[in-house]
Amino acid sequence: MKQKIYIPQPIAAAGEDYLIEKGYEIVRGSGKTDKESIKNDIAVCDAMIQRTAKVDKEILEAGKNLKIIARHGAGYDNLDWKAANELGIYTTYSPDTTTLSVAEFTITVILNLAKRLKESEELVRNGDFQKKFSLKGTDVAGKTLGIIGFGKIGKEVARKAALGLDMRVISYVPRPEGKEIPGYIEIVSWEELLQTSDYISLHVPGGEKNQGIISKKEFAMMKKSASLIQVSRGGVVDEEALAEAIRNSQIRGAAVDVFSEEPPKKDNPLLKLEQVILTPHIGSNTVECMDRIALDVAEDVHLVLSGENPKHPIKR
Repeated sequence: MKQKIYIPQPIAAAGEDYLIEKGYEIVRGSGKTDKESIKNDIAVCDAMIQRTAKVDKEILEAGKNLKIIARHGAGYDNLDWKAANELGIYTTYSPDTTTLSVAEFTITVILNLAKRLKESEELVRNGDFQKKFSLKGTDVAGKTLGIIGFGKIGKEVARKAALGLDMRVISYVPRPEGKEIPGYIEIVSWEELLQTSDYISLHVPGGEKNQGIISKKEFAMMKKSASLIQVSRGGVVDEEALAEAIRNSQIRGAAVDVFSEEPPKKDNPLLKLEQVILTPHIGSNTVECMDRIALDVAEDVHLVLSGENPKHPIKR
C-alpha cells in the first residue's frame, strides 16, 4: 500500500512530481484550513506538507499514522513542533529557500516607498499628471537602512542595500559575539537604530518573544521621515500603533506584507492609509522560490518515510 502525503494547500508541481515519482500517493485536502477539515483529511495520512494552516496538538493527535509534518517555508510559528516531538512526529522546515526572494522583495518595497510609485500611479489613473511636480521621491543612496533580525534574509538585504544601492546599513544584534559580521554592516544599539534609520526592515521570527516588539514606544523614537518594512511574521508589529504613527506623522510610511490576522479584517486601520503599501504575504511568492521550497520539503518527507533523518529538522 502506498504511503499517503497530505497536501491541504497547493504546492509547486516540482514537489508533487518528486513525491509521485518516489511512489507516494498525494492526498489533496478539501481546500479548507479549519481544524475540523484538516483533522478529517489527515487521519489516514503518513505525512503532511503544511503551508498557512495552523497545526496544533489536536490535529497532530488526529493523524494516527503521521510520521512527519513538513513546514512549507522558513518560519514555523503556526506549527506546534513541541507537541509533535512528544508524539514522535518529525517536524521540518525550509530555511534556505526563501532568502533570495524575500531579500529582493524587501529591496523592491524600499525603492517603491522612496520613489513614491504607488502615489505616482494614482496621479496618472486619476488624470492628475501635472501633480508630479509636487510629489517628489527621494534617492536611497546615502540613506540609512536599519535591519532588525540578523539571519540569512536580513544579511542578504543588507548586502544588496549596501553594495547595490550605496546605502548605509546598520543592525541591532543582541549577542554579536562570535558572529560573522560583514564590514558593510555597522552594529548599533536598539535606540540608535530606531532614532537614525531612514528605513527599518524587520526580519525576525514569530512567536511570543517577538510579539509587538515595534509599538508606540518604538514609533515615538523614529525619524518623521522614516519608513517601516514589515516582511517578517504577523504580530511582530503592533498594527494599531503603526496606523496611529502614520496618521500622526510620527513616521512617513510603511510596507506591510504580513499581518497579525490573515487575511486582515476589513476594519484593519492600515487598509485606509495611502502611505502604506499592502501586499498579501507574497515576499517569497515567486515561481523559482515556490519550486525550491516544494522540492526541499518533499525531499525531507521522502527521507523520513524512508527511515532516514531529514535535512532540516525543527529543534528536537
